[in-house]
Amino acid sequence: MKTPRPTLALAGLLLLAACATFPEVDAATRAASGPAPKLIPVEGILAQADALGSGQAAVGTLEARAAALRARAARLRRM
Repeated sequence: MKTPRPTLALAGLLLLAACATFPEVDAATRAASGPAPKLIPVEGILAQADALGSGQAAVGTLEARAAALRARAARLRRM
């Protein structure tokens, strides 16, 4: 039985690809990562969050914006 030429060509390309050298992946990630981040106490972050308050004004603004976007989407669907 004859083997089709495209199959042989594909097999040849796969063999050539297997011979290629690939760069060291671990070395690239180590070089790009930089120094480790500094850890800070969580109490400072929580104090900042408490100083901002509950954020009800921000929630209300966000809900109003979401309602406006839903209304706009409904208008666009009717077109």
